Amino acid sequence: MPIQLLPEVLINQIAAGEVVERPASVVKELVENALDAGAQRIEIDLEEGGARLIRIRDDGVGMAPAELPMAVSRHATSKIASLDDLEAVATLGFRGEALPSIASVSRFSLASRTSTQERGAKLDVDGGRLGEVIPHPHAQGTTVEARDLFFNVPARRKFLKAERTELGHVEDWLRQLALARPTIELKLNHNGRLLRHYRPNGGDAPKRLAEALGPEFHERALGLDHAQAGLRLHGWIGLPTASRSSADQQFFYVNGRAVRDRIVAHAVRQAYADVLYHGRHPSFVLFLELDPRRVDVNVHPAKHEVRFRDGRLVHDFIFRTLHEALAEARPADGAGAPSSPVGPTPSPTPSPVAGLPQWAPADQSRLGLSVGDTMAAYRTLYAASGGFEASTSGMPASMASMPFPGGGAVHQLPAAEARAGIDDTVAPPLGFALAQLHGVYVLAQNAQGLVLVDMHAAHERITYERMKAAFAAQDLRAQPLLVPEALAVSEREADAAEQHAVLLSSLGFEVRRTGPQSLSLRSVPALLADLDAKPLLLDALAELREHGNTRKVEEAVHGLMGGWACRSSVRANRRLTVPEMNALLRDMEATERAAQCNHGRPTYVQLELAELDRLFLRGR
Repeated sequence: MPIQLLPEVLINQIAAGEVVERPASVVKELVENALDAGAQRIEIDLEEGGARLIRIRDDGVGMAPAELPMAVSRHATSKIASLDDLEAVATLGFRGEALPSIASVSRFSLASRTSTQERGAKLDVDGGRLGEVIPHPHAQGTTVEARDLFFNVPARRKFLKAERTELGHVEDWLRQLALARPTIELKLNHNGRLLRHYRPNGGDAPKRLAEALGPEFHERALGLDHAQAGLRLHGWIGLPTASRSSADQQFFYVNGRAVRDRIVAHAVRQAYADVLYHGRHPSFVLFLELDPRRVDVNVHPAKHEVRFRDGRLVHDFIFRTLHEALAEARPADGAGAPSSPVGPTPSPTPSPVAGLPQWAPADQSRLGLSVGDTMAAYRTLYAASGGFEASTSGMPASMASMPFPGGGAVHQLPAAEARAGIDDTVAPPLGFALAQLHGVYVLAQNAQGLVLVDMHAAHERITYERMKAAFAAQDLRAQPLLVPEALAVSEREADAAEQHAVLLSSLGFEVRRTGPQSLSLRSVPALLADLDAKPLLLDALAELREHGNTRKVEEAVHGLMGGWACRSSVRANRRLTVPEMNALLRDMEATERAAQCNHGRPTYVQLELAELDRLFLRGR
């Protein structure tokens, strides 16, 4: 077959294969156009999940009659005019492909009116064939209809799913948009029935969060707002104890555009690394803002993906921001405790920074142990159990002799103060110990009600965080191998080892390149000498190639520390005195990530007085 130019309709239908995957794709493109046109109110009407009808009405600036044929022409747009505009694009749409692509696979109509016109105009397009522009009564704004989607491409129509499935995709996308635009009113009707109505609420983001994700999300989330190096990250991250079985509540936006990005996903996974229970997923709604010139949004036909000019900087910024926010979520902040199954936890008092929970009057000093106390302090506190000394004997000498920062004696409250005369208005966040249950749980009273603490899980987190602090305070020593090990790697892995040789050396790996696809491993981290270090090195090289940095060695060391911390923590059936229980509570309040143990299990549960009243039917 000789080379020939394709017909315009076929070109648009090929483009539709990239842009129009299902009804939700059409809704996305049309609603984004409405937002770019300045709409404050958008109404979406669907029939049969969008397969029969998609109608989008908005109150934006509208279009003049002469612009209607241009709007359904390929690569016609009002949003960019030069390469400079493309490199700094801030609108949701800009390609000029959506309307002609949609019009080529549906029975399409476009009606609009600007504020300067007395009446509107309408244009019909049937399978890509343009009709005439005719006068049409219309309020200011635009109405777009797409009927019988894929009526002229039967092979594509066969791939549409059931009505409920296609409608679900539209609802999911609309929820994603509603979170990013709390000032916009959005209505979704299906088969003549109102399904969703997101009210503007004066731009109140927490109210929009409750509408989209339910009130529990905001009640069990941390607000954050951090700016550095020309980047700003703000929004909400779910507490580790509010994790989910699937990643269905993960929303990330770059300059207001919802995206899926491997760099972001990796940074979030690392930030939650040692606080999530196995197989669970964090929830978050996060907004990243940066100079549009530092991100390329023109890398995917449907604009789902972006490419950062400096991916390593973005990765490290997101990781450190989330890592620090999770570390600061302590019992002292009034956040981190999971609610009991009886009812939801009340919303914490918001602070001036994006709803970040904040506990207690400024002059309320914390009692008890601090993060800087030594291992010797805990040996003193739990000497009677014999468990601590016995379990630390299994540690490598390099860890057992590690100097833990700080020092000082164990501070204990008098037992009498814990039992009587407590003023709840000045009680610490976790309150004062009352008793021990079955040698496993500590019962404490605070201003909100009753606190139940798993003493082993709590002590495990405290010990683990101290080990991590001691590890971070010293250099990671290397142990030379008697016989260097030869490694067969890919050429890219060998390049990464050569490029990052200094970084690998600081992690305890001495690696030399011996050929295009071979390495010689001469030393390994001393703490990991008993493990097979080759898979760890290969994982580190893979991470270095993709992100320019690696935490694989640190994660492996932390994994060992987690095991040591578990074995060295106070055991079940160890009877604690009231002063010992209070010392444990005070130490939890001063320890990072104390709301869950190293395995992601909760360390304590708060039972509110109102919940206890409901259990006993008080007031009924």
